[in-house]
Amino acid sequence: MTKEPRDAPQFYLTSPAPCPYLPGREERKVFTHLIGLRAPALNDTLTQSGFRRSQTIAYRPACEQCRACVSVRVKIEEFAPSRGLRRISRRNADLIAETRPARATQEQYALFRRYVGARHSDGGMADMSMVDYQMMIEDSHVDTRLIEYRLAQANGENGPLIACCLTDRLSDGLSMVYSFYEPELEHRSLGAFMILDHAERARGFGLPHVYLGYWVEGSRKMEYKSRFLPQERLGMSGWVRVG
Repeated sequence: MTKEPRDAPQFYLTSPAPCPYLPGREERKVFTHLIGLRAPALNDTLTQSGFRRSQTIAYRPACEQCRACVSVRVKIEEFAPSRGLRRISRRNADLIAETRPARATQEQYALFRRYVGARHSDGGMADMSMVDYQMMIEDSHVDTRLIEYRLAQANGENGPLIACCLTDRLSDGLSMVYSFYEPELEHRSLGAFMILDHAERARGFGLPHVYLGYWVEGSRKMEYKSRFLPQERLGMSGWVRVG
């Protein structure tokens, strides 16, 4: 009889909760822990299977009567920004991006609070303290980094922090775990710009994908992800090319 390894991941199912994307629906998630030396390889495998990471937890939707949440990844070798996306790149040509260790700072937290207060004031992150934010950023057993985006200054010094993305490096791509930005700079389309920047970073690393998390048809919060074509969406028969 084949025995399961003692360190094989154990999966759990959450109780039903209100869906954050589609009103009137409930969500459930299946999740497991990402800890120890096996965490990076397990994170690779699970992300490629439609899971997302939050701290030391990997999860994916397991709703009984809904399959609206679809994992999306951009195909980097074929990706060519549209005219509108190229305009966004030019609009943000004055930004300086710096890759940093996954360490929380007060400056990041202040930006995070402004972003959540303006964009997700009714969500689960609305009451996060600095300690909660620090756990979100630093509690990881996988290869993760923070990419900070700042305005360039005429004197060459670093300007104010206006956007930030927590990013995992996988064997086959970059996974954008969580991003946030200055809500008063809506005209810059900073969320889209960070995806464009990650596409260039993945290309430079020779990685074939940028994982964007879940796309939900009918959810205005997720519409922007459909702009990055060609992409692959995970269905019942595997990853399917779109665009």
